[in-house]
Amino acid sequence: MSDTISILGIRARGKHGVLAFEQEIGQPFVVDVEMAVDTRTAAADDDLAATVDYGAVSTEVVRIITGPAFQLIETLAAKIAERIKEFPGVEQVTVTVHKPFAPVTEIFEDVTLRITR
Repeated sequence: MSDTISILGIRARGKHGVLAFEQEIGQPFVVDVEMAVDTRTAAADDDLAATVDYGAVSTEVVRIITGPAFQLIETLAAKIAERIKEFPGVEQVTVTVHKPFAPVTEIFEDVTLRITR
């Protein structure tokens, strides 16, 4: 049995994209994280050490967004998911990467990619 810890709307500026200007000036990215975690022990003991520290997870997501550039948001999402899966207690993770200023010529609200690992 698992519970879900969600962190929604983690924002940072990254230089991810295929086009040269995306890699030069960057743009905002927004990431949502959903982690399947068994929280029963943490709840019973009221102990942070028995659950996932979502502050530390958020910091790692920002570090990856602001780190070395990837051409694809697929790669960005995969790197974030891989890192989050390293946190003790994370059984499964779903990462949604939002690229609201993607270079799309049509009117749109957001471009997202959602992966589960």
